[in-house]
Amino acid sequence: QVQLVESGGGLVQPGGSLRLSCAASGSISSFYAMAWYRQAPGKQRELVARIRTLATPYYADSVKDRFTISRDDAKNAVYLEMKSLKFEDTAVYYCYAESYGSRPDYWGQGTQVTVSS
Repeated sequence: QVQLVESGGGLVQPGGSLRLSCAASGSISSFYAMAWYRQAPGKQRELVARIRTLATPYYADSVKDRFTISRDDAKNAVYLEMKSLKFEDTAVYYCYAESYGSRPDYWGQGTQVTVSS
């Protein structure tokens, strides 16, 4: 079975930076698109950033110009570099991988990001 494992979360001060990583393990070659979602306490899960083949990445307005998504298809990995972090960025961040065709998509277990002074 395919599994997605996130890492890189933690506690950071406002204005600081973090780099999240998500790596796929198991029998998989590549994904059509990979994305990062987040869910803050008491709120619904929201799309933060998404990247696919032959397209510029999508970013939510709240993170545009602060976050950067990238992928390494050779490693089946996706990354999220977060800069100028704010209190409002505090959430559990989830990796999401979209497969080609009718094959299933996958969610990671999530990694906690806490921005606090």
